[in-house]
Amino acid sequence: MSLTLAIVGRPNVGKSTLFNRLVGKRLALVDDQPGVTRDLREGEARLGDLRFTVIDTAGLEDANDDSLQGRMRRLTERAVDMADICLFMIDARTGVTPTDQIFAEILRKRSAHVILAANKGEGSAADAGVIEAYSLGLGEPIRLSAEHGEGMNDLYSHLMPIIDTLSETKVDDAPETDVDLDEEELDENGFFQAPPITNAKPLQVAVVGRPNAGKSTLINKIVGEDRLLTGPEAGITRDAISLRTTWGETPMRIFDTAGMRKKAKVQEKLEKLSVSDGLRAVKFAEVVVVLLDAAIPFEQQDLRIADLAEREGRSVVIAVNKWDIEDEKQEKLKDLKESFERLLPQLRGAPLITVSAKTGRGLDRLHDAILRSYDVWNRRVPTAALNRWLIGMLEQHPPPAPQGKRIKLRYMTQAKTRPPGFVVMCSHPDKMPESYNRYLVNGLRQDFDMPGSPIRLTLRSQNDKNPYKGRKKNAPSKLRKHTDGRRR
Repeated sequence: MSLTLAIVGRPNVGKSTLFNRLVGKRLALVDDQPGVTRDLREGEARLGDLRFTVIDTAGLEDANDDSLQGRMRRLTERAVDMADICLFMIDARTGVTPTDQIFAEILRKRSAHVILAANKGEGSAADAGVIEAYSLGLGEPIRLSAEHGEGMNDLYSHLMPIIDTLSETKVDDAPETDVDLDEEELDENGFFQAPPITNAKPLQVAVVGRPNAGKSTLINKIVGEDRLLTGPEAGITRDAISLRTTWGETPMRIFDTAGMRKKAKVQEKLEKLSVSDGLRAVKFAEVVVVLLDAAIPFEQQDLRIADLAEREGRSVVIAVNKWDIEDEKQEKLKDLKESFERLLPQLRGAPLITVSAKTGRGLDRLHDAILRSYDVWNRRVPTAALNRWLIGMLEQHPPPAPQGKRIKLRYMTQAKTRPPGFVVMCSHPDKMPESYNRYLVNGLRQDFDMPGSPIRLTLRSQNDKNPYKGRKKNAPSKLRKHTDGRRR
């Protein structure tokens, strides 16, 4: 069973740099500005033959109030309680500070297994700080350089015996792993079913929206604990945080993304890094939940975020948060639906769910909407059913006849899924008006029950059917040896 290592320490001692090195990817934001990491971030670490879960924490601040630093400290203390091992990092160049001494005392009381690391230990300038680390009473410090990869063998030597001991005590608690199904089966209606969601392949969901829409509060309510920082300050989340959880018996990997502001307001370097991190999370997600603030829904930035998810081909669910403080709910809901249909026609039929991240109301409906949206996103329609449907659509509304020549639609098939993509073989595809394409797409949504999911429709000329047509044959004719003599 995977064990957990929490990396803790003062701000800017190199925790995120070590985290990125252990997971082998640039998952955490790294900068020379203190306090870049604000949330708990998990990753699957590899060190030699050791495999474990690593948590990158916010920098420990000496604050106990309700300020941002105070909440960061409490979040880090929760990570210490969750972890099997704590790696306490200090800055070897700076040496031991009074804050280091305070938190060393906290770790002695709260964690059974503490490893002390003196980071930024390259060069003689760090010698004094490494020696000074002995005064913390946490044993011999490991001399590390997370940036340059020095000292990783020593870290391995410290971790291996602890992990071996803890693994023996935890092996009985390891759950059975799910078996993935390789073959897709037809359901009772003759349609292909979506691939199964398992612990090995959890459903990937990104929660996106403007700053302070309540994304972190929503995810904390879903996972049942405070894993992400929340508060009135807009833009608290800076990284795209990935959490694994089981929500209503559904294994999920949920991304909480940095709030996406208008470009003019994204000036600070860290804000730019965070927004690009959020965009990356959208690309890796299967279902994107666009979270709106009920007080100010469908702002220009909300529309851009939803359009981005649709253009990336992701399944989209619209969730309207802070519904608990809304007074005129029926009238507000009517206005929301009207605005949704008018402002986001490309997401016609997508679920619109009202929720309260604070109280948890509406989360069951959000869960069902996510699963249904995922199912639609994976939908595959048999070719025979598609062509019967196409005949009916043509009879009901024939295609136009530009310059007196009617466009003929002859054949249709589904070429792709995730999202569904269809190909129609026809004459003169370049002359087909966009309005007729929308007619077909809307018909697919309605008749094959595919609301909300992006649908890609490609028109191809029948001349494209033969990929070799028009291609010059370069190989010499096999008859040439018989005909050359006659020519002479």
